[in-house]
Amino acid sequence: MTTRSTGPLRYTLVLTVLALALAGAALAGLALGQVRIPAAQVLDIVTGRAEPSPFRTIVLDVRLPRVLLGAVVGAGLAVVGTVLQALVRNPLADPYLLGISSGASAGVVVVIVFGLGSGLGLATSLTMPAGAFAGALLALVLVYALARRGGQMTGSRLVLAGVAVAYVLSALTSLLMVTSARREHFQEAMYWSLGGLGSARWDALPLPATVLLLGTGLLIALARPLDLMLVGEEGATVLGLDTSRFRAAVFVLTSLVTGVLVAFSGAIGFIGLLVPHAARMLVGASHRTLLPVTALAGAAFLVTADLAARTVAAPQDVPVGILTALIGGPFFLWLLRRRPEGAPV
Repeated sequence: MTTRSTGPLRYTLVLTVLALALAGAALAGLALGQVRIPAAQVLDIVTGRAEPSPFRTIVLDVRLPRVLLGAVVGAGLAVVGTVLQALVRNPLADPYLLGISSGASAGVVVVIVFGLGSGLGLATSLTMPAGAFAGALLALVLVYALARRGGQMTGSRLVLAGVAVAYVLSALTSLLMVTSARREHFQEAMYWSLGGLGSARWDALPLPATVLLLGTGLLIALARPLDLMLVGEEGATVLGLDTSRFRAAVFVLTSLVTGVLVAFSGAIGFIGLLVPHAARMLVGASHRTLLPVTALAGAAFLVTADLAARTVAAPQDVPVGILTALIGGPFFLWLLRRRPEGAPV
């Protein structure tokens, strides 16, 4: 990767186009579904000019929280994927492929099945993100430890370690699901393993939105050291960066963001793989300009994918994680095939 920058006019144009794409996807998400609502009426409802009606309830209480959660989760996963690819200098890095999402899902399922925190009066909205964060961080530590050998880490070993850890954690999650004494645990845990936005509610939005804003802001502030990581560990050290401490701190931050997002959406894969590559083609690899573009593109992508997931097989609501996997899986294989073994990132 290089840190080729883009001109201010082109950069502004890219941001504007992505913002319009996100607005268009959000409007479509509010208007389309089992009940179709004219776009003009949707705008009246959102702006408060419409009279109370069943349409108003559908838009404000059902679809709008779902669209907003999709934008938050899509933006967060895309940003995390971008940062992970810089930290490990591997274009195949992604929260899903590295097992982070699987670890977060396993943490959520552990909280659900064992009712952790319920006996202490702790709210599920707090214990589930905490469990997801712990699972995501554990998975990332395991993958990184397995991938490093003799002080070095290759891209192929990192991907293999991530896939292996993801399989083990997925198996653990499935074991907890099928052995749970309560059937509702199985149904709830199945949702997290597939990934979806169907349970979006207004009271579930503040925490992931806050974590996204704070996390993305911190990562943008760390744009220069992230750029230094692209030149390699030795080069970054020569330029004054303590790579080990920096990588560890950012690993914790990305695990926190991923864990909180997965706690509210389930494991939605490949957004952190697809979107960063597209964003780099638009604005280059300098993280100060790349991360805002990645966030907007990720938000627009997931809102659009969720709209397709709930309309392509209507009236059945297909988990959006299935759709992103169908899109991202072939893209991953294409990247794997076109990248020579041992080639630098």
